[in-house]
Amino acid sequence: MDFDLSPSLTALAAEARAVGSAGADRRAIREDGWLMGHDPGFALELAERGWLGMTWPTSVGGGGRDPIERFIVFEALIGEGAPLAACYFADRQIGPTLLQYGTPEQQARWLPGILSGTDVWCIGMSEPDAGSDVASLRTRAERRTDGRGGWRIDGAKVWTSGAAHARWCYLIARTDPTAKPHAGLSEFVVDMHAPGIEVRPIVDATGDGHFCEVRFEGVDVAADQLIGEENGSFRQVMRQMEHERGGIDRLMSNQRLYADVLPYARRGDPLVRQQIAAIETGYRLGRLLVLREVLGQAPAQFSAAAKTFCTEHEQRVAAFCATVLGAGSTAFEGSEAEGAALARRVARNVAYAPAYTIMGGTTQILRTIIAERVLGLPRG
Repeated sequence: MDFDLSPSLTALAAEARAVGSAGADRRAIREDGWLMGHDPGFALELAERGWLGMTWPTSVGGGGRDPIERFIVFEALIGEGAPLAACYFADRQIGPTLLQYGTPEQQARWLPGILSGTDVWCIGMSEPDAGSDVASLRTRAERRTDGRGGWRIDGAKVWTSGAAHARWCYLIARTDPTAKPHAGLSEFVVDMHAPGIEVRPIVDATGDGHFCEVRFEGVDVAADQLIGEENGSFRQVMRQMEHERGGIDRLMSNQRLYADVLPYARRGDPLVRQQIAAIETGYRLGRLLVLREVLGQAPAQFSAAAKTFCTEHEQRVAAFCATVLGAGSTAFEGSEAEGAALARRVARNVAYAPAYTIMGGTTQILRTIIAERVLGLPRG
């Protein structure tokens, strides 16, 4: 098989790498730029280039381009560490979800802000006592009975990336407390400027505060902000998670760090060469798994397998970089100033790496999904 890109895709990749590198130069830390690199100006630049909503129908303002083109662009941007957080969630999964489940009026209301790069979105899914278990969510959405119509939201969400900057929240709440756990959930678009919302940034082990806790107390949501089927969220959110789990972001979060550390590895050591070979092989295997998703060749729920492999690979990358520049390393002997920033990036990534296999569904949950829903194995 010929895996070479066409000349046009090769040129597109080179352009995206140049744009991504320039954007990443604005940040001291290049890793995880799609998650914590909040740069509204960079979002506007991507919109101007037509790199937001690339595959969406032209009838709604999208680019109507082939999925492989979006893959090439974001592989390059994330690989360089570009600051994508102001637009990535919306482009990756909110827009496609609205296209699948939203009404034409809802699409006309919210898609333009995503395409222009001006509206930041967050996702209100995980809760303090309900991480990967969507069925145990307790945030409530109750119909108003005071004549105003719509819904009243009460509850809390946590690990809500980007909530401190967000204009809109795509929220999952329980609308039928008498239904079975997987039923009785609905999805809403909530205005983050509405009264009754409190956002509390959570500083993690790396010192970053992109995770947030969000509290909702008597928050009004209009009836036309319900997305899709009332009490039908679980089916909808499983489709949304396909977008979240199966993308190239789950493989490339710290690839730039690996590339920057690699020149300092002792390649004369056969064990180091073996580690490098394993990482290089991992990148190629992970890329093929993601491409199956991009090209529509993967079975339903296969994104669980892609995310499991790719995020465990990212943890191996962090460990390798720490080995190269870890305690007792003489990689920067005689050039400490040159290596200080890189050493800080390595230390930060080691502290952050456990999150890769937690966010977006823990590896334990995903392996269960693979066993039951992809392989069809009986429950133990």
